[in-house]
Order: sequence, then structure tokens, then C-alpha cells
Amino acid sequence: MLFISPTESHRGTPGHPSPLPTMADSMDIDDSLYSRQRYVLGDSAMQKMARSAVFLSGIGALGVEIAKNIVLAGVKAVTLHDCKQCEVWDLGTNFFIREEDVHSQKKRCTVLTFVSMAELNPYVQVSVSTDVLDENTDLSFLKRYQCVVLTETKLSLQKRIDHFCHSQQPPIKFIGCDVFGICSRVFCDFGEAFEVSDPTGEEPKELFIQNISQENPGVVTCMDSRTHGLQTGQSVCFKEINGMSELNGTTHQVTVLSPYSFAIGDTSSFQPYAHAGIFRLVKMPKTFTFETMEQQLSDPRLLTPDFSKPEAPLQLHTIMLALDAFLEQHARLPNIGCLQDAELLLKCTEEISRTLKNKVSFAQELVRSVSRCARGCLSPLAAVVGGIASQEVLKALTGKFSPLQQWVGCGAIGCEMLKNMALMGVGLSRCSGEICITDPDLIEKSNLNRQFLFRPQHIRKPKSTTAAAASLEINPELQIDAHLNKVCPATEDMYSDAFFSRLNLVVTALDNVEARRYVDSRSVSNQKALLDSGTMGTKGHTEIIVPYLTESYNSHRDPPEEEIPFCTLKSFPAVIEHTIQWARDKFESAFSHKPSIYNMFWQTHSSAQEVLRRMMAGESMEGSFQVIKLLSRRPTQWEHCLALARLKFDKYFKRKVLEPLYSFPLFSGLFWQSPKRPPSPIEFELSDPLHFSFVVSSARLFAGIYNIPHSEEQLSYEAVSSVLAEVEVPEYKPAEKHIETDETVKKPDQLQMTVSSEEERQAISQLQKAISSSSRLRMTPTFFEKDDDSNGHMDFVASASALRAHMYAIEAADRLQTKRIAGKIIPAIATSTAAVAGLVSLELIKVAGGYGFELFKNCFFNLAIPVMVLTETAQVKRTQIRDDISFSIWDRWTIFGHEDFTLSDFMNAVKVLIIPKYGLKQLFVL
Repeated sequence: MLFISPTESHRGTPGHPSPLPTMADSMDIDDSLYSRQRYVLGDSAMQKMARSAVFLSGIGALGVEIAKNIVLAGVKAVTLHDCKQCEVWDLGTNFFIREEDVHSQKKRCTVLTFVSMAELNPYVQVSVSTDVLDENTDLSFLKRYQCVVLTETKLSLQKRIDHFCHSQQPPIKFIGCDVFGICSRVFCDFGEAFEVSDPTGEEPKELFIQNISQENPGVVTCMDSRTHGLQTGQSVCFKEINGMSELNGTTHQVTVLSPYSFAIGDTSSFQPYAHAGIFRLVKMPKTFTFETMEQQLSDPRLLTPDFSKPEAPLQLHTIMLALDAFLEQHARLPNIGCLQDAELLLKCTEEISRTLKNKVSFAQELVRSVSRCARGCLSPLAAVVGGIASQEVLKALTGKFSPLQQWVGCGAIGCEMLKNMALMGVGLSRCSGEICITDPDLIEKSNLNRQFLFRPQHIRKPKSTTAAAASLEINPELQIDAHLNKVCPATEDMYSDAFFSRLNLVVTALDNVEARRYVDSRSVSNQKALLDSGTMGTKGHTEIIVPYLTESYNSHRDPPEEEIPFCTLKSFPAVIEHTIQWARDKFESAFSHKPSIYNMFWQTHSSAQEVLRRMMAGESMEGSFQVIKLLSRRPTQWEHCLALARLKFDKYFKRKVLEPLYSFPLFSGLFWQSPKRPPSPIEFELSDPLHFSFVVSSARLFAGIYNIPHSEEQLSYEAVSSVLAEVEVPEYKPAEKHIETDETVKKPDQLQMTVSSEEERQAISQLQKAISSSSRLRMTPTFFEKDDDSNGHMDFVASASALRAHMYAIEAADRLQTKRIAGKIIPAIATSTAAVAGLVSLELIKVAGGYGFELFKNCFFNLAIPVMVLTETAQVKRTQIRDDISFSIWDRWTIFGHEDFTLSDFMNAVKVLIIPKYGLKQLFVL
């Protein structure tokens, strides 16, 4: 069974490639298509990709994975080079090749370009080349590309092409990668001086300053309870410091003294530090140096994924070099299961190991195992390596993130997972197998550049049924049952214990912790293996849960997310995240929560006349506070909505500012100390684009919840100005109002609050009008939708957040950053998705094969750094009852009953079956 929540064309002519773009060419970025990728890469990197051309040779199992990922990412042009015809082998590894392609002996690159690749991304020019590429080929044609990727290429040719690329000015970025059976490798050479603008991709955080000493060196102490996370040698910039103002706007290199303090140099001649101030990490470019493949073969720089096996990378490097030598000598790889070939490979491995600078010992059986399966290919392993290699392509083109230096080797989510299962033959109908998938979501345009099973014509169609149909295209023998439901307590009648009992294992690609915990609990109670995974930008994780062997997901607890204190959101925002969350909360309260409460009230009190009678009699009714508030201010036409929006502006950005300033004057004591920022009220100016955007978007949202029509003409500047000129805004009068400063205080329960007599009189008047005119007493709640720019939701949040930021002298965020924070968007990119799905599919093979505990591996990776860490799963804990009896979360006492099974029958069954089995004397039942 597979639960999925998917985390998400080209034109060319046959034969020779179409003209390639120059570096001056550019492309407009389609925000709706690349939205989540932009959060990972940024606009600058996206534009660089949109000007770049890639040459990819070899489009077998590994090459097609790389091609898919870089086309989805949005490079300007990709040339696919391949001379081979479609073979039966390709059906199990290449998800674009069909049986008819094999029968008609089509060229692999022709199939990929004109049948499948052409539909993946309309912004990418894909062309093909079937020209011979060997030791005699003139390589000058490669100067037209910014990156060259080789797969299925002899090592001697790889070395020649790499040397050519390395010698160019500027260097052409070179990547060589291979998959041989259970072994794989990726090699990168980006030249002698490759500059990276952002080595980590992490968003720098702003931290508040507690103190700065006046000495040499000056010591900065953090105010935040969080550690600063800096490293010696990094640089920070300062702002908003009172007293030691010489530091404002300057950048200093730091020497870390503790998790909460660091030195910045001589501050002894500066003014004494008074209070406040913020520092922020300044990202500095970093230059990486690469050697050629020829230089690296005997003394490789290797990434170590599994620290429990530190010798494995060099061992695999040596064995794969032996495979290269075998291929050069015999023009083939070792035959499957051939003992003679295995001994030849072993001899070759021993010879090559003597040429390495660092000697390594290896088990002969490992070499023989590699020999036995070198001609085969595991599609999940190709997916993992393809994800890693394609991320290196993006680094080469953009200068974003730290490149691989210089080798990575590997040994034995959503759409990607289904693709892998289809290629692996999971759930075949002729074997009585089945894959059950469920996802309640519809396909959005932003899914298309991460979820390659979807095409533009699938937008607004269900993800699960569309993915199922696309998977059947890859493997028609699959049996897939596609659902459109959430897996949660509300659907337990459908996903019952009986349903779980029919499964062999559960695979999740969920996007939140609570859903994971729920599915984990059901899997444990039904003793089913669970394969969990997830990605966030360039990061990914997998967790393997196997009955009786490992802990479950619920066996450990992640630290809870930090909540922004209520008083900070309400009165004392300090950073842009506070103002964005405040704007999002205002949206939810005004346009979703309050209308929903209003509707619930009328579901309980269906008679408006009865409610009117009780209100006039002064009776209290549960939930009446919000209803009276909404009735007292209920607009009946578009002009009223604009007036209400104008009054909201005055309330949010003027009156709500004057209240804390009245309670805590600026120059009375030290209340307004960092991180508390003193606000400044804003006077309304319709000519200001932010002011106009807030009023119009608010009015549109009010019109929506009150079901009031309006036209496009009424949204014009002239029409809005005419209406607002007649709106009377009452003067602010200070009121004795408590301003909450305690960060531990929660938001008050609005259902228990009271209303004024004037509001109640107005509510009664509105209710009388509603009854007399037979108006509907229902509202239409609005639910936040970040991706539809026509609905005004993001206009409201962005303008409200920016205005509040201006009030508190906080640097405003752009619309993209505001959307990411307000929409709680998890950044996503195709490379990470492909890698994590491949890793999970490899573990699926182990679960299906009944492998032992020590062979299962959890994984965490960050392709930006890059780092990949494989760890053993956590062994299940057992509780000892006595010397010969223990239990774990997986153990059960199973009693089979019947329809008329009584408690007495159950106790008798326990006495007969359970007590003798464990040598117990008695059993207490409460």
C-alpha cells in the first residue's frame, strides 16, 4: 500500500541539435510553475539556469533520471546524446520507453525527446544528437555548453573529455556518473577556481544583541535564548545599535567564544554600548578548487555516507575502476553469475589497489558480488544517483550551494515512488499484488516541475488517479487502486484494521508530523512495516520501521515548533516573521474564523425571530459575542465594504499603535528596549500603493464573506477615491486599555467576551432588517489560498504585513518571501524528491526480502552542502517482565473470537492459550 502526498515541453528536430542559447539569452520565470523551486534556489540562480545549456551523453537508467530532473528544473537547453536502440533491459529502468519502442527498434534519444521529454517543461529546448562520440571526435563542439554530463561512457573517454573541459576558459563544468549493479559513483570537476555565492543555502537569521563590550577585542553577547550558530571566520553585519553606533552598517569577522557570544575586533575607541541592536550573518562567496579525473583516480577525495563503514568508499572506488578496466579490455562488463569473470575482476581489483596512494583492503566476496550483478541496474539506485548528479548540474550552472568534491559512491516520495515501484514490478496483477494510493489533493501548476507524472492538461485533476494512470503507462501489469481520501480518524471506517491486515507494508510521503504519527500508530497496531520519507528544499530523510526489529516513528519526539508569543504578535513585533504571521492571523480571524462561528450560531438558532426576541430581552446566548459584532457592522453594498476596509486601516495602523504609545510613552523609562520596537502611526494616503492595496483587498474579502457583488470598474483608483472621500473616520481617543506584555499569556477566548450596548442596538437593528427583507443570515467563510493571485488573499497579507513592518521600522519582505511564510510553504525541488524516493525504494527491496536488522539504513542528506549520512535504524526496546518474558511495542496476544464472543469466552481463551504459554499463574482483568 502506498499513501502519497506528492510534494510535486521541449522542441527540437531529429538529428543535429537545434541552436543553443548564448549566456546573454534569458527567460521569464513562470512563478506559478517554479514557485517552490524559487524558494530553494532564488531568482538569481533561476535566471542563470535559464541562460544555460547542458550536454548529456547516455540516456539509459541513470541518464534519463538526470535528464528528467534538469528539464523539470528549467535549464534553457538540453542536448541528449545517445546512439543506442531501445532494448528489453530498458523497460525495467527507463520510465519513458514502452514495449512498442523495443519492438520497432527505435533510438532511445528519439523516444525521450518526441514522446515524453517534450511534455515535461515547455520552457526547455530539448534536442538530440546521435553523432559518434569517441577518442577521435573533435570536442570543440562542447564549447557551446556550460555543463557536460557523461553516463555509460568508457573511463578513457571520460578522462579525455574532462581534460578538454578543464582546460577551457572559463572551464566547462564536467560531471561523470555510472551505475554498475549495486555500485554507483558521481565525479565532479568544475575547474581550478569555482566560486560559490551561497555555500549552504540556509536563510540567515537576525539575532538581538544583549551587550557589546568596549575593549579589544569587543565581545558581542546574544539576547536570544537560541545559540548564534556562527563559526569562526564568518562575518556579521550590525544595525539598530544604540550607543555604539559606529558598528551600524558595518561588517566584521567573528571569533566564536561560546554558543552565545563572539569577538569582533577592537571596540575600545567606540562609544559605550547602550541598548538594542541586531546582527545578521553575511554570506561570503567561497572558491572551490577541482582536480581533473586523471589526477583524482589514484588519490580521490571521497564523500563518506556511512561512517560505520569508513573504508567502503575507497573499496567501491577501487572495484569500479576495475570494472572500467574490465570493460576496456573485454568490451563488456562481467557476465551475470560467471565465476571466471569474477576471478578476472578480482585480479584486476588487486592490481589497481596497488596504484592508489592510500591502500585499502577489501573482501574478495565483495568483488565477486559486484561482478555477479555489474551488468544489471536497480532503478531506485539510478534514481538516487540521478538526484545527486542532477543537483550537481544545477550547482555547476548557478554557483549556488557547495559542490561535491569530488567523488561520491553508493553501495548496495510521491510520483517518484510510484515510478520506482512500476519499474521494480511492485503490485503486479498477475502475481495477485496491488498498490493502493490515496491523496485528497488536486494537481496545481506548481506541481508540474517536481512531479513528472503530471502534465499541464492534468491541472485541477486528482493527484492519485492521475498518478495511477501514468504509472500504468510505465508498467501496464500494475494493479493500482486509487483513492481520494485522507488517512485519519475520520476515515477509519474505510481504512480499518481489516484493510491494514491485507497489506504487506505502508509507504508514506506526508507533509506534517501529526499525519505521520497517526499512520505510524495504525501500522504498529497492525504490525506492518512503514517506510517514511520527506524533503525540504535540498534536504531529505528516510526512516525505516520494521515490525519486531526497529522502533516506530512515535518512539521518539521531535522538539515542538516555537510559537510566537501572543503579546509579541499583538503589540511588539521584532522581525518580519512576526508581521507576516500577524497579517495571516488577521486574515483567518476576519474572513474565515468569525464567519464560521456566525454560521454555526445560526445552525443552532434557526429562528431569527426567536434570536431577536431573546436579544431584545437581554438574554445571553452562547456564541452571541461574534454574532452581535458581525451584525452591528454588517455591510449591505460595495461602498459599505470599502468604508469598513478604510476603518480597518485606521484601526490596525493608527489606533492600535497609539494605544501602546499612550500606555508606555517613548521617553518614560526603559520600556521600549530591544527587542521591543516603538511603533509609529501611519496616516492614510490613498495614493500610496500599499494603502490602496490593503483597502481594496480588504473590501473584496468583506464583499466575499457577506455575498455582496462588485464590478471591476468599482476597483479603480478613481472609484475607490470617490467612495472613501465620503467616509468619516472618528478621532482617536485614549482609552484605559490593558496592553499585555507577558509572553506566557495565551490569546483570550473571544467567545467569552462582551459587547457594548451600542453594538447590541445596532445588531438588533440589522437583525430586524434581515428578517423584514427575508435576507439570508448566512456568511461565506473564505479559506486562505496563496497560489491564486486573482483572489486578493496574498494582496491582503502582503500589504498588511508590509504596513505593520513599516510601523515598527522592520525591513519588509518581498511578496515571494511573504507567500512562503504566510502559506507555510515547504520548499521543494525535483532532485531531492528523486533521491529520497530512490532511497526508500531500496529499503523496500530489503523489507520484501526479509533482510536482517543490521542491513536496514535510515538516511539524512543535504544536497546543498553536500552531505549524506546513512545510519542504522534504532533497535526496538524490550521491557523485561521476568527472565524469560519480555515485550515490545510490536508484541500482541491474539485471541480469535466470533460474533457472540462474551467476556467469559475471552477470559477462558486467555486461561487456555496465554497463561500456559508464558508460564503465568493468573491474570488480572480490570
